[in-house]
Amino acid sequence: MKPKILITRQVFPEIVEALRSRFDVEHNDDDRPWPAEELARRAADKQGILATVMDRVDEAVLAAAPGLKVVSNIAVGTNNVDIPACTKRGVRVTNTPGVLDDTTADLTWALLMAAARRIAEGDAQVRRGDWKLAFAMQSPLGADVHHATLGIIGMGRIGQAIAKRATGFDMRVLYHNRGRIPEADEKRLNATWVERDRLFAEADFVVVMVPYSPAVHHLIGAAEIARMKPTAILVNTARGGVVDDAALVEALKAGRIAGAGLDVFEGEPKLNPGYLSLPNAVLTPHIGSATRATRMRMCETAVANLTAALEGRTPPNLVNKDLSSGSMQ
Repeated sequence: MKPKILITRQVFPEIVEALRSRFDVEHNDDDRPWPAEELARRAADKQGILATVMDRVDEAVLAAAPGLKVVSNIAVGTNNVDIPACTKRGVRVTNTPGVLDDTTADLTWALLMAAARRIAEGDAQVRRGDWKLAFAMQSPLGADVHHATLGIIGMGRIGQAIAKRATGFDMRVLYHNRGRIPEADEKRLNATWVERDRLFAEADFVVVMVPYSPAVHHLIGAAEIARMKPTAILVNTARGGVVDDAALVEALKAGRIAGAGLDVFEGEPKLNPGYLSLPNAVLTPHIGSATRATRMRMCETAVANLTAALEGRTPPNLVNKDLSSGSMQ
């Protein structure tokens, strides 16, 4: 009999067909997020789960699925999966690093530039029919990106891809990371490690690019925002919860910073309603990796991980490395 797998959200038809040639597939083609109880019920007889970052695979799901061997996340982040519980039960957890770095960096720059040049406000003005003068000297005035200072919180693969793009704008790049990246990479990116307080004080644009964990919940809160320039712009394309949305809304309302570009939110798809009335906030619905080519590569990588695990091989992108083939009993 073919191993049984569960695909928790709608994916590309060709991905489903490829999986059906090797596995007994249950696919959430309705693309309706399953409540926790339903996810556990559907996972009960499965050996593999192809999941998204919105699917919480916790102790309840694991207890309901005693035959589960692998949770293959179609994402880089794995904060939706209880990794210690999976490791304890011998369930491998995998992710899709590397394939979405450039696409997410592109979206980060799109938000940064849209906020800097007030693109959303200008678009709304044109659509409302409020564009009365062919050229107005002082409306709408944005901020220059070229020769400005870019501050990056989190200098992993995506952070470095963001920094690389700054060279075309002759920007000064500051970054803060738990540890410095290799000196050769700093030179390649023209990037300087600084303490967080200095970064907030000097950057014209602060980009948040750290993976979510409880340790970084509200890493950027009222105190950090207060250290930023009143002309500065904050961009978050990492994960909701890293930024304190309530504090950011208040700062934007009060004009304590100039603007924000946000792709992720606490409790998404719900978000702080205060954002909706703010003209200086550019909002997108968690689309950092959302190009067809990149999402397809993410699915293909997740499929390769899942297939390897169910065939008894070490998946290419194993997160809980204690469960590599060499360490399995």
